[in-house]
Amino acid sequence: MPDTSTRVLIVDDHPMVAEGIQSILESYDDISIVGTLTDGKDAVEQVVTLAPDVILMDLNMPGVGGLTATEMILERAPQTRVLILTMHDSPEYISTALSHGAMGYVLKDVPTDEIKQAVDAVMQGRTYLCTGAAGSLQPKESNTREALTGREQTILLELAQGKSNKQVAQELDISVRTVETHRKNIKRKLGISSTAGLTRYALEHGVLQGSATF
Repeated sequence: MPDTSTRVLIVDDHPMVAEGIQSILESYDDISIVGTLTDGKDAVEQVVTLAPDVILMDLNMPGVGGLTATEMILERAPQTRVLILTMHDSPEYISTALSHGAMGYVLKDVPTDEIKQAVDAVMQGRTYLCTGAAGSLQPKESNTREALTGREQTILLELAQGKSNKQVAQELDISVRTVETHRKNIKRKLGISSTAGLTRYALEHGVLQGSATF
């Protein structure tokens, strides 16, 4: 029934891939496809209107890519579960996707029923890594500092310039609460407790000179 089915949005710039995934998922009575989009920008702009429970997100797309789109979508619709669906199985891609807020990572060459398993898993609040992705993901060293996401680096730049949470929120068109959450995460990841410390870090690492890679 529509009121109990999982609402799925497919975001992939390859029409044949999107159509194939849609065909697979439409065969299940408890899944409803609310749309197929070809780039991250459209996904960010339409997520509130389409209200998907789960987004199947490709990584490499023209314009706004999957990682940036994931962060921006979760700022606008925090309850959305993003499931990365890609051909890239490198540990760096997987770790980065999870750090950007994705709840799952599935390779496009998995058996068709595994995509459904992944959707069900993230709907239950569990992180899902397909066998290929889990096998290539190496455990982190205990002393390795957790990397800032691209969005966090952008906000660090704004804060380091002396802007208030409210000013940053207006600049990036997000809520003050979202900025506060990012600010806490940045301080936690960097082990810095003060705004002055954030500014010093930005200066020492070239963020204020624009040499950081966002």
